[in-house]
Amino acid sequence: MKFPAVRPILVLPLLAASLLRPCAAPEPPTDFSVQSPVDQSVFRLSDARGQFVVLHFLLKTECPYCLRHTREYLRRAAELPQVQQVFLKPDSDQEILKWIQSAGTEPGKTPPIYRDPDARLAEAYGIPGGYSFHGEKVHYPALILLDTKGGEVFRHVGKDNSDRYGFDALAARIAALKAAPPRKPAP
Repeated sequence: MKFPAVRPILVLPLLAASLLRPCAAPEPPTDFSVQSPVDQSVFRLSDARGQFVVLHFLLKTECPYCLRHTREYLRRAAELPQVQQVFLKPDSDQEILKWIQSAGTEPGKTPPIYRDPDARLAEAYGIPGGYSFHGEKVHYPALILLDTKGGEVFRHVGKDNSDRYGFDALAARIAALKAAPPRKPAP
């Protein structure tokens, strides 16, 4: 059987167009829940409607920058009423419990830390992976700010474990969002 000749001049533009088409970004979840290894409490995004939610994607337990970042946000959390700080770690329950002990928080004040098994939530929010940390490939440290309806309004993805979004910058961003006139729905 003889096949017709394929003309390269027709195939190349089609091939180039398919290769240059941008990959679709992951669709962030409209709701999710994560569990605390400390007291088995569960954070559900749908329960936080009406408040801003800050998702802090932290690295592995040994990260001193994660500890410093978490301590500052916990110490100053009362400065941002109606804002829930949610710290997420991909570690096991035991590793997170050990990390909390080294966080040096006040007695009786457990940080709102939740387990993100296998960094599934980080992947759902499109946090890039491939960062080498303690011999493992992990997701980059990141902060995602969700508005009062659960939609993403800001993100900061660090270039390395020390590149974090500071509390003062977040407070200013939230103040600006609160002061902005409400967006009109698209027709």
